[in-house]
Amino acid sequence: MNEVEVGIEYLSVGANRHTAVADWNEDGLVAFGADSNIALWQPNDAAVKGVSHLLAGHSDTVKAVKFLPKSSSDSESYLVSGGDDQTLKIWKWGATGSATCVQSVKGHAGAINCIATVHGRQEPTEPTVFATGAADASIKIWAFEGGKVKLLQTVKTTPKFFPLCVALSHLHEAGDGLVLAAAGTKTFVQIFVASSSTNPTFEVQTTLSGHEGWVRSLDFAFESSATSKDLVLASASQDKYVRLWRFHQGQELPPATAGANDPTMGLSLPGTPSNKAHRLKAGDLDFSITFEALLLGHDDWIYSAKWFSDPVSGKLLLLSTSADNTLAMWEADPSSGIWVTTIRLGEISREKGATTATGSTGGFWTGLWSPDGSSVICLGRTGSWRRWYHNKERDQWMPEIGISGHTRSVTGIAWSKNGDYLLSTSSDQTTRLHAPWNAGERKTWHEMARPQIHGYDLNCIDAIGSSQFVSGADEKLMRVFNEPKAVAKLLNRLCDIRATSQIDDLPDAANMPVLGLSNKAIEAVDDDMEIETANPDQDRVALDPGSMVRKSVLEIDHPPLEDSLSRHTLWPEVEKLYGHGYELSCLAVSHDGKLVASACKASSLNHAVIRVFETERWTEVRPPLAAHTLTVTRLRFSPDDKYLLSVGRDRQWAIFERDGEDLTQYKTLQTNPKGHSRMILDATWAPLTDDALVFATAGRDKSIKIWKMSADAGIACITTIPATHPVTAVDFLPRLTEQGTLVLAAGSEIGKVSIHIINTTDLSVVSSAPLCPEFCLAKAVLQLSWRPHATERTLAIAGDDASLRIYSYSGPSI
Repeated sequence: MNEVEVGIEYLSVGANRHTAVADWNEDGLVAFGADSNIALWQPNDAAVKGVSHLLAGHSDTVKAVKFLPKSSSDSESYLVSGGDDQTLKIWKWGATGSATCVQSVKGHAGAINCIATVHGRQEPTEPTVFATGAADASIKIWAFEGGKVKLLQTVKTTPKFFPLCVALSHLHEAGDGLVLAAAGTKTFVQIFVASSSTNPTFEVQTTLSGHEGWVRSLDFAFESSATSKDLVLASASQDKYVRLWRFHQGQELPPATAGANDPTMGLSLPGTPSNKAHRLKAGDLDFSITFEALLLGHDDWIYSAKWFSDPVSGKLLLLSTSADNTLAMWEADPSSGIWVTTIRLGEISREKGATTATGSTGGFWTGLWSPDGSSVICLGRTGSWRRWYHNKERDQWMPEIGISGHTRSVTGIAWSKNGDYLLSTSSDQTTRLHAPWNAGERKTWHEMARPQIHGYDLNCIDAIGSSQFVSGADEKLMRVFNEPKAVAKLLNRLCDIRATSQIDDLPDAANMPVLGLSNKAIEAVDDDMEIETANPDQDRVALDPGSMVRKSVLEIDHPPLEDSLSRHTLWPEVEKLYGHGYELSCLAVSHDGKLVASACKASSLNHAVIRVFETERWTEVRPPLAAHTLTVTRLRFSPDDKYLLSVGRDRQWAIFERDGEDLTQYKTLQTNPKGHSRMILDATWAPLTDDALVFATAGRDKSIKIWKMSADAGIACITTIPATHPVTAVDFLPRLTEQGTLVLAAGSEIGKVSIHIINTTDLSVVSSAPLCPEFCLAKAVLQLSWRPHATERTLAIAGDDASLRIYSYSGPSI
């Protein structure tokens, strides 16, 4: 069976919110955990393509990702990953751009939280040593040699704590000894030393105390100044401080820095120890550890701290990221030695006053330096990556296009009726709009708007025309949204998408009230206009700053950055549709945009009804359509809107026919209580004309059935396509191929996607071919949708693994 030829147009996925979830290697490649996948991204690639590959292999959330150091003889990069499945995986990234998992090891009995490697280029003859920390309260030391990993040592934490961060380094640049720092769900940092780096055995030698909260991040770096080659450790904690510790070789203590005796450096704070020296011994060498500095400046938990050693100036720079929505760059003042913040970047928090103390998961979870230090990226609470680069001419850090994506299951996708853009909705409570950016000769897909940020998990979505959509959530009602002027102009400017309605008639933008779920329309004002504050003497005359937005933030010449996406691209809500008693399970909009059909989760005939709403006055068309006894899983209008197809968990499908006179009314044409032997999960119409009624259904019984209406026998199953696993999604290409055949895409519960070519005369299967494994998903395919009204064959895929994918299909000519 030949595999289908596909090309990746777009991969969109959000990163998991963990400090150790990402790493940036010396070749400029960023790898990060995204649900159970590992995403690969080249931030400094001029093509701005975003995620280039998704590596599937883990069975649960990936929490830790680390590149192994390369030796001068290596042409490949190796990547180590671990997560909630307690499995350590080694990936080989070849020069050809392909990645394969070369080994899986299950050594830990708990989720792997962090991985540390030794900094610097690896000698070809030496094994690569790395450490992992896990929720089984242990740290394991591994050696990677000859393409294989072997376990060297297991260290049980004493007193018991769960490691959240580990750091590994040579004790001195020319020597043989290794030092391991480990910390986590206690307030101290434990230091382990191994005398040999080729076959290390680590022993705990001292404990560094001083922090008053859990320690979230550790990182080593060597100073390279003329006077010092000391090793420096940074420890970042939930107590809002970063502490620096100096490792100095010899019996003599290092000369005290100016800041060490400065009371403003925090040594007079309660609970802060005096600057006593901790002694280490590695073989015949002696070392001391002294407290170097306390870095104050963040207002909330600090999640990560990463060093960058500038090869030109020899300076050490520290990047810290915090739950206060900022990242800070620190360096020591040349004259006094006091560590100061030189750069502070970040965003304005949407949630006023929301901190980790109130249960917020806000802020920046991790930050990374590029290999040359010219740019930084950081991971925000929405799973999106922000990026800044240093403009040397202006000596400023400038924001650049990052990447974004859903962080939980993508539950629904819908193309606009003319196929210009794609809408996606997810259990992460957001709706996102994706469109191709025409930047000169290249065309790349990006998230262009975030129309809905909700308080409930979103389950289904469909477009009404090209500037309106309706979505359903776990809140029993549907909401209808209109495109604002800002988004219409943005899509016109960047994507050549022309608004069908008069742009001047649209509201400028929208925002969400602090206490509410309904997006309200707001106005855009000139940048120089002053927004008045409320005056108690004037009754509601003053302009509310929350209902205004500056025009300059809406008129941009590139895809919106994350801060703008979440604040300035909301769509105003125009209608709510009530009637259902439980969470919405599916909805569909007729092709003419005049009707919305919907269903909710149900365990009885009363709730399993299909409700139809007309879109002119937004009233429900009575009576509702009754046929099912359990949850309806999918609704589809036929291409000419003459029929409405429904399938459900009760194993049956139903066809409703439109009334010839009252076009809002549908009546039952035929039902099949035993359409499949197990629940039916999806259905789709074939794009046939001349009144031929052909549709396909997919079920948990591992089969796809193709049905056709005949004059004498009614609707009967003509073809059954067997599958190896339950089929969760199907969709017909909405037009015939040049050879007059049908193209059916199918997705399974284990993430496999296959393409079936079907003969139109007898509906027999001409060929069936799977996508190659690297294009398949790590979890179930939740929905498939071919792009309508487009010459190319473009397939959108929504996954339970939080990924949204757009593939171009160039299959066999049949």
